[in-house]
Amino acid sequence: MKSSRVRYAVVGLGHIAQVAVLPAFEHATENSELTALISSDPEKLHELSERYGVKNCFSYEEYETALRSNTFDAVYIALPNDMHKKYAIAAANAGIHVLCEKPMATLKDDCKQMIAAAKSNNVKLMVAYRLHFERTNMKTVEALELGKIGIPKLFNSSFTLQVREENIRTQREHGGGPLYDIGIYCINAARYVFQEEPIELMALATNGTDFRFEEIDESVAVIMKFPNDRIASFVCSFGCQQVSHYEVVGTKGSIRVDPAYEYADETGFELKEGKREHSLVTGKRDQFAPELIHFSGCVLCGDEPRPSGFEGLADIRIIEAIQVSIATGEAVALAPFNPPTSKPTSELIIEKPEVKKTELVKVQSGSKD
Repeated sequence: MKSSRVRYAVVGLGHIAQVAVLPAFEHATENSELTALISSDPEKLHELSERYGVKNCFSYEEYETALRSNTFDAVYIALPNDMHKKYAIAAANAGIHVLCEKPMATLKDDCKQMIAAAKSNNVKLMVAYRLHFERTNMKTVEALELGKIGIPKLFNSSFTLQVREENIRTQREHGGGPLYDIGIYCINAARYVFQEEPIELMALATNGTDFRFEEIDESVAVIMKFPNDRIASFVCSFGCQQVSHYEVVGTKGSIRVDPAYEYADETGFELKEGKREHSLVTGKRDQFAPELIHFSGCVLCGDEPRPSGFEGLADIRIIEAIQVSIATGEAVALAPFNPPTSKPTSELIIEKPEVKKTELVKVQSGSKD
């Protein structure tokens, strides 16, 4: 690196890229810079390059050329789920660092290949778990570490929304369905709440009669057993009113985080510690700039990103086990898994101002709420 900023290409200009990723660069100027856009849509490339002052634009067909253009040092992959592996490995093979949206991929073997490609090419790989840098969620982890509710024993969560008709998240071939899109937040939260990996799980799914769910599950319910007699349960759905919360119950108190997983709203929790109650509300914040700042810092300093590719792999192996349980109707034991990187803690918190609303170009939210 010849400068103090990491230059990025954003790959994929869909909804999340336009409402969150592209605007986030305004709040990450200390070490990050947007220098290239990659999309199959000429209109998006034209309008968004004008808006953000980006001169280097490429189509998907020109991806290999882009990777060797020396116009960026890292990619932010904001493509459909099934495309993450291909574009991440191509970038790593070209010596380009990879910041990839969640889910990391749709198969655990794909995740392993992405990790191997990054290692063999000596580039950094990070999965975009924005809540690892968010105050409310990481203060919850801190409260649990301090023993505010005694020993945490139970985790329960609901994350639901009404998916828009014909949205890509309703298409199985692209890794659609509520598990990959929103259930993964519940899985990840349970893991950072308990700071361990589950050892067994059981799952059920429903499909309903709505045409939106011809290829995917409408709702999924999961129970996961963790070491030391702890239980996590969650429900995720693409066919319900939007809710986003979790509760942790311990031997001496409880914590409720609501909303828990949103990026465009405030987050907050209520802590019940014996007879005492405490609340924390975090106003609207840019949750994507902290990802860029952390990842760029790791690229510039040579540190291992948190969350690394192993964090993404940890969640996908659980999703694969959930799918087996749904298909068989039986409990599934999970093999021991010890990621070489640590779980998120409050030391990762980075706060940046709320993102300004921007006009969208040929995209709409995947949710009807």
